[in-house]
Parts: sequence; structure tokens; C-alpha cells
Amino acid sequence: MFITLARDLKSTPLPVADDPRWARILARDKSADGQFWYSVATTGVYCRPSCPSRRANPANVQLHDTLVQAKATGFRACRRCNPDGPSLDAGNAAMVANACRRIEQSEQEPSLIELAHAAGRSPGYFHRVFKAITGLTPKDYAAAHRSARVRRGLEDGASVTAAIYDAGFNSSGRFYEKSTGMLGMTPTRYRAGGANEDIRFAVGQSSLGAILVASSRKGVASILLGDDPDALVRDLQDRFPKARLIGGDRDYEALVARVVGFVEAPRLGLDLPLDVRGTAFQQRVWQALRDIPVGGTVSYAEIARRIGAPKATRAIAAACAANSHAVAIPCHRVIRKDGALSGYAWGAERKRALLDREAGGPAKAADRTDLSARA
Repeated sequence: MFITLARDLKSTPLPVADDPRWARILARDKSADGQFWYSVATTGVYCRPSCPSRRANPANVQLHDTLVQAKATGFRACRRCNPDGPSLDAGNAAMVANACRRIEQSEQEPSLIELAHAAGRSPGYFHRVFKAITGLTPKDYAAAHRSARVRRGLEDGASVTAAIYDAGFNSSGRFYEKSTGMLGMTPTRYRAGGANEDIRFAVGQSSLGAILVASSRKGVASILLGDDPDALVRDLQDRFPKARLIGGDRDYEALVARVVGFVEAPRLGLDLPLDVRGTAFQQRVWQALRDIPVGGTVSYAEIARRIGAPKATRAIAAACAANSHAVAIPCHRVIRKDGALSGYAWGAERKRALLDREAGGPAKAADRTDLSARA
């Protein structure tokens, strides 16, 4: 009798409100999708855990371990969360991937209405989802793709005119309006691999090690940090393989001194014209970094939210890693959500030292000791 009673108690399910799975439904936990389903007697539907519908009274809810059990209730599938098929996120990801391929394969840039119609969504909804997943609007994505096609064409030896039209530009005039921003230089000069471009540079020394500052006609093109000045010069040569590297004169060394002064006392500020070369997405990220005040830090997720791409945290991290303007574009002010430093192209010690200075004032002697010991 005792054994039978124990078996009956063990098989009695928990009230839904006390079941741990109910908390995951309340949280709309997407990671629970596919692990269980639930049905609602008052609406006659069954759903996946992440369903965005209004929460039901748990007294009217039944939990199911399998989709077969959920269907056995005789209820219909929820139209909002589509529990029988792929999740909304998976469906949106596939929709955006198809749209990207459509953009990349089209000779002319498809309009937002054309893309939305092909996806079976309204233009407004499609635009929001596309930007949330890629970090770019469809128009910006198309522009970035065209820019990449132009660069590939020029690098492969095509004429400037051929590269322009092969990339889908309707006229050379429209291309030339944007060419310097896209390429960082004129198309002819880019085709030559940066040949005949003059890059002035000089190396200074700070408590954080060596600092190389390099400038084009447009503005400061690189600020590099490291332990070995020669290694920094080689890095600069790799970044501008066919440009003429010219050692800076006394006036240019004054510019380097300004950068060094900013490293030692960040609250002095650093207002320099920059020659920023990157994709449309990277440039949006870098501008958001420049908007972070001295002494402040933000997470990768927060930067993603600020640029309107909340799901693009990995792309944000990649853009930070691609930044070639140390301190001027302050990627050191981006940390993980839990407060950890995360990576930094010029070393975690320098990142910590920069943040400490910005938060508390002058450089610490310990910073100088730690970094000079590695030099």
C-alpha cells in the first residue's frame, strides 16, 4: 500500500504555477523552444515557450513535453509563435539571409518595397527586422556590398569605369560623390594600391609605451600603440603597402605630442581630424565610440542598441578590433556586460591603464613600471 501511494504521489504533476517551466514561459525564454510546449484552454491554442502573446492564467494552462502531446489537445497552433514550424527568430533570420542574397545578386539595387514584397512582409516590419539582424538598413547593406564590389574590381585590375558599372552604380557621377568616403582615396589611387599616397608619421613615447601617429591629407589615418617602435612602423607599412611613408618633421612631431599628452591626461581632450576607413557598419560603430564621454564605459550590447542593431554584438566586437585609431576612437571604453575588460588590440594592461586614468586622473607609477618591464 505504501509503495502504491508513493508511486501515485510521484506521478502527480506540479501545479503549472509551481512548475519551473512556467517561469521560462513568463520570461519568453527562446532557449526553451523545442524543449516543451503549452496549451491554453480559454483560447484553444498551443504555443512555444517564447510566444509573445499576452500571458494566460496558469490555471488555464497545460504543459506538454512533446509537440505530439500539444496537438493531441485538439487545439489549433498559435498564429503568433508558429509552434509547429521554425521559431520567429529563425524565420526572420532566413528572411534576411534571402534578402541579402537578393541584394548581392541584383544588377540594380532593389527597393525596400521590392525586398519586403519578396519576403511577404510589410516594408516597415521588414526594415526593422533587417536592421536588427544585420546592423544596417537594406540601403546601407546594398551600399556596403557595392563598395566591396568596387574595391574587388579595382584590386583585380579592372578600369575605374568598369568597376563602377559592374558594382551596380547607374552613373559615374553618383559613384564619385561617395568614392572618397568609400575608399579613403580617389578610385584611381585605390586601384594602384594606394600608390603615390603620402602618409606622414612619427613615433613618440609615453608611459604606456611607443605611440605611432600617421596622417594622410584627409587627417589622422592611424594611431598605434606598442612596445617596439620598429614593429609599429612595420604595422603601418602593412596597412599602407604602396603608399609613401614620410617621417614627420618638427611640426608633425607636435601633433604626436598632443596624442601623448592625451594618453597621460585624458581629460584634456583630443580633437583631431581623422581619416577613418571602414565599412558603413564599422563607421557607425566608431562614431558611437567617439560619443562615449571620458571616464565612461559601455557594454557591447549597449553600443549595439545605440546604433539600432541590438543583435549585432559580435559585429560590434569585430568593429572594435578593426579600429586603427587607438584612443582617438576609444574602443577601450567598451567592456563586457558583466564588467570584465574583454579584449583590446593593444593589450589588456593598456586598456586597464587608460580606463583607470580616465576614471581617476593622472597616470599611476605602477602603470609605467608594468609596461616598461615588458618593453
